[in-house]
Amino acid sequence: MAGIRRRDVLTGAVAVAGAAAIGLNPAAASAATRQHPGAVQEPQLLFGDYPVVARVRARRALEHLRVLSDDIGPRIAGTAGEHRAKDYLAGVLRKLRYQVTVQPFPVADKYLGEIRLGRDSWQTGSSPQGTQDVTREADVVDVGSGAPETFPADVTGKVVLYAAVTNDPNAYLLAAERGAVAVLIGRLNATPDRKLSAFSPTLATPVQIPVLGLAQVQVERLRAKLAAGRARIRLSSVHHKNLTSYNVIAERPATLPGPDNGVVMVSAHYDSVPGSPGANDDGSGTVLCLELARVLRYLPTNKAIRFALWGSEEYGLVGSRYYVNNLSDAEAGRIAGCLQNDMVATSYDPANIYWLLSVDGADNAVTQAVGAAAGRLGYTPRTKGPVARGSSDHVPFFERGIASGNFSWRGEGGPALLEPTYHTPEDTIADNVSLERLQVSLELIGAAAYDLLRRH
Repeated sequence: MAGIRRRDVLTGAVAVAGAAAIGLNPAAASAATRQHPGAVQEPQLLFGDYPVVARVRARRALEHLRVLSDDIGPRIAGTAGEHRAKDYLAGVLRKLRYQVTVQPFPVADKYLGEIRLGRDSWQTGSSPQGTQDVTREADVVDVGSGAPETFPADVTGKVVLYAAVTNDPNAYLLAAERGAVAVLIGRLNATPDRKLSAFSPTLATPVQIPVLGLAQVQVERLRAKLAAGRARIRLSSVHHKNLTSYNVIAERPATLPGPDNGVVMVSAHYDSVPGSPGANDDGSGTVLCLELARVLRYLPTNKAIRFALWGSEEYGLVGSRYYVNNLSDAEAGRIAGCLQNDMVATSYDPANIYWLLSVDGADNAVTQAVGAAAGRLGYTPRTKGPVARGSSDHVPFFERGIASGNFSWRGEGGPALLEPTYHTPEDTIADNVSLERLQVSLELIGAAAYDLLRRH
């Protein structure tokens, strides 16, 4: 045994013993003890960490993300995209033999637009004060910021585009008066640290033409097309009425005998903002839940495991609030904690800190569990917190007195430092997803959740 450290021998022995106890391949259990990509220290795993760390695979989660982000695309609250995602998520969880409940709730009307430019199709916002449920096809004319002194005298039959850091507030009226069939309003950011999203413009005066709100990257691409020559587009505006959004809830009871020890929740929101395929926000958190549902489904637990995938987060935490508000006191009292995962895979280099976020900045059962898991897995120097931060679906749980935390990759200077493509059409797998960071997130949340699930 010369040259072999006693700790390595003991670690290997525990790994093999753990593998035998839970039916895990010994080689896989032993591999879990090696330092993982992204870790800065060797792991010091507990017995319960092995079945999670050795099994979770970011590439498996990526298969689900391709469906949500690439195939379905934008998943706007209450619309067909969100409903397709709901059906997919419920189907995956049912195949994993969870007890699945789809919880409906009403949501506000949505005003959306679509632009077709050649083979490209872009989702945008649409102004409620513009004409709805119409389609127009015409050439685009760019009028800069929309300032009156540079505005063409006649734009009859044209689609008028204007975009700048500061747009003229009445340019849409001028376009309507001078014969435009539609208006495209874009917003540009003065700094490169954030690109702006699609939006539904609020107009002081209604007009009888459609008015769409473009994301910054859509403006940039349309202007690049115009710089190369003519740009003819087909656009539509749609008022989506009488909408229903859904939460997808999947549960598996505790498997070990004994009294009721409650339930541990792992959650994410699956909707996205207009124009965005939502790969990182929050397709990444959603597929983390699906992958952990696969890994945890047969593991012995003293508590029930419940996965919750929220609809309509982007419009004010609507789905999670509906869920929490409809819990009885007894049901709320059974929840030992909720681990909310929101934006857990960005590839943006400066977003290199995994933040533990609680509403009040205080430690609680779930932030403590994730922090302890980070220490065991060797990821501690890459984690910070807990620090105070709301703005995600852990908030309604906190307000009900339930231990909760939000877990996310963000900039080193603070949790407000997000990637420039946040909430934009560039939030794609290709541009904004890191398999390494997704793997770290899976291991941390999986190990923390299973630790909580095994407690009496």
